[in-house]
Amino acid sequence: MDALLALTDSERSQLAEKLKNIDASPYDDYPSFRNLVSGLIADGGVPARLMRAAEKIRSDRSGGVAEAHVLSNCPVDEDLPDVGNDDPSAEKKKRKTTFVGEGFLELLGQITRTPLLSYANRFGGDFFIDVIAINKYLGMQTGYNGGEVVFHNDRTAHPVRADYITLLGMRCPDHDLVYTGFVSGRRLVAELSPQTRQVLRKPYYVTPFDVVSKDVNAALDSVSAHPILSGRSALRYLDTHTTTAADAPVEAKDALLALKNALTRVPKERHRMKEGDVLTFANQNGLHNREQIEISDAQKALGRWLLKTYAFADQASADAHRDAWIDGVPGRVGD
Repeated sequence: MDALLALTDSERSQLAEKLKNIDASPYDDYPSFRNLVSGLIADGGVPARLMRAAEKIRSDRSGGVAEAHVLSNCPVDEDLPDVGNDDPSAEKKKRKTTFVGEGFLELLGQITRTPLLSYANRFGGDFFIDVIAINKYLGMQTGYNGGEVVFHNDRTAHPVRADYITLLGMRCPDHDLVYTGFVSGRRLVAELSPQTRQVLRKPYYVTPFDVVSKDVNAALDSVSAHPILSGRSALRYLDTHTTTAADAPVEAKDALLALKNALTRVPKERHRMKEGDVLTFANQNGLHNREQIEISDAQKALGRWLLKTYAFADQASADAHRDAWIDGVPGRVGD
């Protein structure tokens, strides 16, 4: 994918310096961190070109023009610690002393008017999640498996799901060819017949909870039947894992097969994440995956590090979950 905006080196370094000076930790006191980023924006600390890019992203999303955008040469922390693969999140919080990457993702969420979302019992309720291989999940169906990931929505089986996901390249091995793919929900639905769409809107399907969610919440044993398609193009689907419920009619299986065939045919966008790249895309109104085309050093590849945020579509969507906010922190919900 081509970048909507590439910050100049001057824009990047000046913004990085301002974010580096934010003296609240997003992990210890997210509300204060968020407010300090708001102050930076209010004081005119954001490059005008970045503000215009944010407006373009909002316009494209609301107009149905595009659901995935790339920004490049964005600020990241200069001295990233080695966080290993046993418990990268815990090691990061011990060793990382600046929050430039986190600040940029928070800033982007604010200027695109998409408030951030976090889960109280997942990675300590953090709003900034490390997409990096974790040893105990290697080879499993999760983004922390160190390998490929099938097309899916994040948190497919959960009641509260992000409208948007944003990734920031923190550490990306130069010689590896690893791509994040995206399929627009609108394009995928357009490949389906009206009859197939109607069946996919019925609660005939089940999706198991991911292994990470079950690790932190043992109560997540049973899954409820759900539709795959809702609204105009919102999807709830995890390829190779979403299947028909035991009592679903035969036409449910036919519709699922038609969806799988459409997913093979539909045009896809792909982006190879590099350090300082941002990829922001629809979670519910699209599907994304990870493909490893060529890995030059398998051990180094395990150190690939993206910083991720979840976000609501807008403030109204966030406010709709106000009663579910945990510890009074806006945007932090239960599982």
